[in-house]
Amino acid sequence: MTAQVNKWGNSLAVRIPATIARTAKLSAGQVVEVAAQDAGVYIVPAGPREMTLAERLQAFDPQEHGGEAMKVRRVGREAV
Repeated sequence: MTAQVNKWGNSLAVRIPATIARTAKLSAGQVVEVAAQDAGVYIVPAGPREMTLAERLQAFDPQEHGGEAMKVRRVGREAV
């Protein structure tokens, strides 16, 4: 896939296509590190990436977290 480099103020900008952003797990507002190496530009997420819901559910261990996610008394129509 190719993209065009455009001027943005005193800087340059390249739009990252949605398919590539999804594959790289990038999202709007995310902080990234940008580096130039070997005549190329590398963009990588800065710090740990936020887990997706599927990843969180897969990592959930009922034994470690005490079974149910919420243990509360019944309220409203549940109390009937």
